[in-house]
Amino acid sequence: MKTSQGWRLGMKEMQILSAPRQRAQLKKPTWIIVLVSLVSLFLICAYVYPPQGSGACYVFSLNGCKGLSDWLPPAPARELTDEELASHVVTNEILNTPPVVPENPKIAFMFLIPGALPFEKLWDRFFQGHEGKFSVYVHASKDKPVHFSRYFVNREIRSDKVVWGKISMVDAERRLLAYALKETDNQHFVLLSDSCIPLRDFDYVYNYLIFEDPGPHGSGRYSEHMLPEVEKKHFRKGAQWFTMKRQHALAVMADSLYYRKFKDYCRMLDPTGISNWSVTHVDWSEGKWHPKSYVRKDITYELMRNITSISENVHVTSDARKEVQINPCLWNGNQRPCYLFARKFLPEALDSLLQLYPNYTSI
Repeated sequence: MKTSQGWRLGMKEMQILSAPRQRAQLKKPTWIIVLVSLVSLFLICAYVYPPQGSGACYVFSLNGCKGLSDWLPPAPARELTDEELASHVVTNEILNTPPVVPENPKIAFMFLIPGALPFEKLWDRFFQGHEGKFSVYVHASKDKPVHFSRYFVNREIRSDKVVWGKISMVDAERRLLAYALKETDNQHFVLLSDSCIPLRDFDYVYNYLIFEDPGPHGSGRYSEHMLPEVEKKHFRKGAQWFTMKRQHALAVMADSLYYRKFKDYCRMLDPTGISNWSVTHVDWSEGKWHPKSYVRKDITYELMRNITSISENVHVTSDARKEVQINPCLWNGNQRPCYLFARKFLPEALDSLLQLYPNYTSI
């Protein structure tokens, strides 16, 4: 009897002692579940409601946090191929050679057009009285135009067919540059379309482009197939209707390596995303494949003054954040109006523009 009673007492003591252990074991899984739930909730919130600040670190970003990348050792430099090395040497030599500034520097106006130039009368008025300060080159890809202005007569170059958004456009631009570079007095090069018009008078454009800034401030559509020669950090997208100085034009003509990369792998995947960061104004507010076209009824003094008074570049990024980027337009160290030219104007707008020019060109 004593033995059985002792055994029963021992069982009770073991049950009493094991009870706290069971409660402790039950608590551990509960805390783990709570912790996992909190972490999951945080990750879901971070994904659904990402931070909106420009300096925010995105958890799901492909690039990761910049702070983390700063701790990582730099990637070893890739050894250049013979072709890349030759290209770099030639380009650096061109850019590092002090430019020979002629006594009378000119601006080369290069017109990339399909046939007729609808605004030839307007450009004729723009050029009048400034002979010796400019050159004109015309690439007519379809029909040979008939010119009435003496500034355009016999200024056509050898032209080939051009397809919008294809490498043939680059070929035509390089062809224009090649012809314009033959004249050593040409120091700045402007590419214009048949729908482009001048927003300023000639003197303003000339002083704007020929000015050289001696200070430190005087400078996607990316495919991994462009590696290794074209790294993503070196890739930039800009407007087609460019202006460039002579050294940069020479660098473009000397290149064949990067031209082939763009010819083989650069495709028009997002026509609506073309940026307007250049001295040529264009209105993409309609969100279409092509910018807004201005017709006769649109042409008013107020419209032209509004365009000529724009002093900031506004760009909305094409990612999910749709970030609005605003940058002032600087000229000679001061904020000035951004644009020298504008497009896209339909031929029917010519008479209205002739009535307003040059009144809208003054600041």
